[in-house]
This record gives sequence, structure tokens and C-alpha cells, in this order.
Amino acid sequence: MEISVIGTGYVGLVTGVCLADLGHQVMCIDIDKEKIGTLKQGISPIYEEGLSDLLKKNISNKNLSFTSDYKEGLRGKEVIYIAVGTPQAMDGSADLTYVEKVCKSIARYLENDAIVVTKSTVPVGTNEWIKQTIEGNLQKDIEIKIVSNPEFLRQGSAVYDTYHGDRIVIGSEDAEALNILESINADFSIPIVKTDLRSAEMIKYASNAFLAAKISFINEMANLSERIGANIDHVAAGMGMDKRIGNAFLNAGIGYGGSCFPKDTRAVISIAKEADYEMPILENVVDSNERQRGIIVDKMMSRFERLKNKKVAILGLAFKPETDDIREAPSISVTEKLLEAGAEVCAYDPAARRNAEKVLSNKVAYADSVSEAITEADIAVILTEWKEIKKFPIEDYKKYMKSPIIFDGRNCFTLEEAKDSGAEYHSIGRPVVRDSVVYK
Repeated sequence: MEISVIGTGYVGLVTGVCLADLGHQVMCIDIDKEKIGTLKQGISPIYEEGLSDLLKKNISNKNLSFTSDYKEGLRGKEVIYIAVGTPQAMDGSADLTYVEKVCKSIARYLENDAIVVTKSTVPVGTNEWIKQTIEGNLQKDIEIKIVSNPEFLRQGSAVYDTYHGDRIVIGSEDAEALNILESINADFSIPIVKTDLRSAEMIKYASNAFLAAKISFINEMANLSERIGANIDHVAAGMGMDKRIGNAFLNAGIGYGGSCFPKDTRAVISIAKEADYEMPILENVVDSNERQRGIIVDKMMSRFERLKNKKVAILGLAFKPETDDIREAPSISVTEKLLEAGAEVCAYDPAARRNAEKVLSNKVAYADSVSEAITEADIAVILTEWKEIKKFPIEDYKKYMKSPIIFDGRNCFTLEEAKDSGAEYHSIGRPVVRDSVVYK
């Protein structure tokens, strides 16, 4: 089919590239002319495994093109995807400014009947407002049908998830529109859930809020385990064997980050307030996650009398591995607290340095490898579980550091590995390893 995708961020670009790879004719629209120029050259502006190869392939076979001109981008298109950002507003709600601008642009430049598909994460009821906004600004007598098609992509594995997802959700009040979206997505060979508009919108928020709650739950169990001498690895393994619970998202750490979980969980709370309904569970999830981000610094402060003039190596800046995204990343608050305490910070991340430099203090130094970052360091702090960081031999910390003291916010190493390394090892929800002895 002839498809337009508006927005070339994580969701829009991955959606456009993968739909083109199925054989659809896709034109991606973005008002950022510099980004469009880069994309036309086959260069991805984001780090996402497998995306660059698919981008080049589908530009070459002429299934995929890019423009900053709405008139060109919408000409003759049967289906239009909205995939622009919905950042968090000051009150925790979703800011729909970009969505509104897109709606008005669609109304101005569209010249034929079309289905408008919302990929952006939007509050319940927004798709009805999208339809009203477009129809209220239309320049011609054309018909618009609306479909909600929320994304469930994980940054770092978004391309994989597009082809191997658990489900595709499409919601609409129009049966024909649902059938067309079903046919567009049929070749992904993923179960398709067809529902009404509001339920589709709610499925997205409910899913992310539940996963955020699961992460905060296991982190609180980890904190308790430390205090009573239990090992959260064993606790999580035992829990995860229960099919009603499952083992996904039971990895203790320093909290969730990124562009989805923090924003979407707060958005659900905001939606509930508008509906005059309180959600104390999710409010506590948000509070718990905020506290968890600071736990690694608390551990350091408990271990040392002071951090002033200590050289601290931060390993990992992205909020998760396989992405360069540092939005809501624990590294931001951890770095700020370390600098406030007078520490000298040297950071390393395989992909996120460029984005980190825009956000972190100019007092932060950067290294080009794990070994360079930890050389002559007093403390090493692991904040992102990159493969490169996990595979770096723990015994080598002793070789490079002044004193091999590691604070692992992602539990990258087993206690046995730590015990044999000669390093002092602090992790989340597990006993401390010091002098080759596990202390409960």
C-alpha cells in the first residue's frame, strides 16, 4: 500500500523501515530537514540494532523515501501513520502539541480519503480528538478513518520486536479500517488484537505501567533481601518459575528509565486524576523508582566517609544496553550526585556518549573503553549492562584500578566471579564480596 509515516524518531523510523521491508511503498515525513538529508543518504540518526542495514536496503529497492514536504509526503497516500513524540508535560500528562500540529498539516495537505493510524502513545480518548481536529481543519471534502495502533517496541531491539512481537493491537470504530490495518500487518505473522479505539489506547498504558510496577517490586524485594541476608538472584529465580509471575522483568537494579516507562506511568496517573480516580499503586511505583536511582550513591556514601577527590569510573550511560538513549537514565542523577560530593567522574558508554555530552555536566570526562575509564580509578560504578561491560573480566579491575572497588547497579557478575576476582564487589539485593569473602 501507499503509506506515509510522520515522525522519524525511534517509533516512526523503525515503523517506516519495517513496513517498507514488507513491500509497502513508504514515505517518511519529518520537519527536521537536516535529519531528512541524513536519512536520504541511508544514515540512521539513531542507534538501533539492524536498522541501518534495512534502511539502506529499502532505499535501494525504492520502497522507502524521505521528505520534509507534507504536500509531497501525503500525495496519494492511503494510510498515514502519526509517530511523533508525546513528551511529559509539567503535570505528568502527555503533551499533544506535536500531534496537534501533525493533524493540522494532514488537514491542510491531504487530497484524498485516507486512514490515519496513531502510533504515538496518547491518552485515552485522543484518537477521537485527532479525528475531530483533522476534520475541523480539512480543506477538501474527503473522508478520514481513525485507527489506534500502539507500539510495544523495546529500544535496542525495536527491529527485532517489530518482526517477533507478542501481539499487534489495532483499535477502531470502523470495521473496514481495521481490516485494512490487519492486511498491512499480516506479513509480520504476529497475533493481531482487534478492539475499539479507547481499549487500544488503554492497552498500551496498562502494559507499560504493569511492567514498571514489576520492576519496582523486584527492586524493593532486592533492598529487603540485602537487609535480611537473602540473595535476590535466588529469590527472583524461584519467583519466576511460577507461570503466573514469569521471569521477565525480575532483574534487580537501579530502576527503569527511558522514554516510555517513566512517562507512561505518570500519564496513567494523570488520566486517572482527570477521571476522579486515585491510583496509589502506580503513585508508589513512581516514588519507588525515584528512590532506587539513588541507591548506588547511597551505597558508596556508606562505604566511604567522603567521595571528594575520589576518581569514579561510570560504566554505561544509556538507560539500557543497545541504545544511545539517555532519557530518564539513572546515569544522569548518579553523575550529578557524585559531582556534588566532589568526586572526579570519568564515563564510558559504547554508544551514548554524544547524547550524554548534551545533558551531563562539562566536568565529566569521557573514556573510549572500559579499561581506560577504570585506569587509576578509586571506584567503578556499572550503570548499564552492555555486553562489552559484562564481558570485561572482573579480575582485570584489580589490574587497572588504584583499589578494585566495584558498585554494580545491574548485577552483571555472579558472586562467585566476584569472590575469585580479588575485587570488592557491591551489587543490588545481594551480599557484599570483600577480601574474597561473601558478607551477609
